[in-house]
Amino acid sequence: MNFSQNKPKVYFKTFGCRTNVFDTQVMMSNLKDFEVTQNEKDADVVVINSCTVTNSADSTARGYISGLKKLPKDPRVVFTGCGVWTKGEALFKEDKVDSLFGHSEKENINELLLKEERFFQAGDLTHIDETIVEEFIGKSRAFIKIQEGCDFRCSYCIIPYVRGDARSYTEDKILEQVTTLAANGFGEFILTGTNVGSYGKKQHTSLAKLLKKMALIKGVRRIRMGSIEPIQIDDEFKELINEPFMAKHLHIALQHTSKEMLQIMNRRNKVLSDLELFEFLSSNGYALGTDFIVGHPGETDELWADAMQNLHRFPLTHVHAFTYSKRDGTPSATMKPQIKGDIAKIRYNELVSIIDEKNFNFRKNNTQKLEILVESVKNGKYLGLDQFFNQIEIDSPVDLVGDWVFIDDYEVKADKNVARFK
Repeated sequence: MNFSQNKPKVYFKTFGCRTNVFDTQVMMSNLKDFEVTQNEKDADVVVINSCTVTNSADSTARGYISGLKKLPKDPRVVFTGCGVWTKGEALFKEDKVDSLFGHSEKENINELLLKEERFFQAGDLTHIDETIVEEFIGKSRAFIKIQEGCDFRCSYCIIPYVRGDARSYTEDKILEQVTTLAANGFGEFILTGTNVGSYGKKQHTSLAKLLKKMALIKGVRRIRMGSIEPIQIDDEFKELINEPFMAKHLHIALQHTSKEMLQIMNRRNKVLSDLELFEFLSSNGYALGTDFIVGHPGETDELWADAMQNLHRFPLTHVHAFTYSKRDGTPSATMKPQIKGDIAKIRYNELVSIIDEKNFNFRKNNTQKLEILVESVKNGKYLGLDQFFNQIEIDSPVDLVGDWVFIDDYEVKADKNVARFK
């Protein structure tokens, strides 16, 4: 990436998921006539990489756009990301943004930003990037995008309509990406995408085969995965779970633990087979996280009680819980009955409380030495994640940022582990 005091400065504002984080790095990597700034007050151009998973995500982006008027340099505002396909046209027509481009155009960002006139280039939903990202600014871990799009059609989800159907990056391109980043000092890699577990579809390969080849690359120390569907953890994948390169944590998307609610959501997973899978992985020492939507239309008191009864049986340690937020254009948006916000909040708190207790007990009962990549320092304490995706706060007289440390003497607190490293 070239830097010069004479080049216009671009600030990237990224909303949403890890896939968007990677997409922002792709855009940064393709800038030649501009300089990246991490201070929006210095920006001549602000590029907004938007999320549109819920109506509120759209509102958040719109609110951010309005706030840009207060910046001293009155930057040019360029809009991209998933919101292009839902709210982009309205933002453009209302002159809320100066220009707009879709996912498939992000590798052309340099040429697009050089245009003096306004532009609207939504592109297509079939594109696969060719860019090799060489760095992740401000990151100790590297995100590796292995696929794009999703073939599932869950009733609440707009993403397949703004990201397209599932398609995979070529194995050679992914391995080249990992090799480059490993040579640049990255040791932990997080595989990301719209639907990670669908990797290899129509390419006569699989996620498990990719993992095996990644593990052979010099410098690759630990591999994590983004959210994966229960039905995508097949026998070939299970053969790898005790390999040393695998982080001892998987995030498996359940979305609910009521059989009837899963049907309403048009989900493909089943409660009993999900439980069997989780118990198998837990018996192999895994911490297990999930996504869970609370307050989806149709979630009666009886179905919620059934879901919580089932949830207690799952060996979960982490949860990414959502209170359902309507997404226009999805089947769920017109479903009845809608669940009142105060009821959804109570249910959300109940769910999170259950998982917090499970996580505390998991950490308290753990007997394995923690292997930690230290990522940052805050208020004089070093912060990192262990192999189980649990945060640890480390007090140390030496600079640990970017280092791997092993710790077996630590204090288990409610929200994290705490240790001293000499």
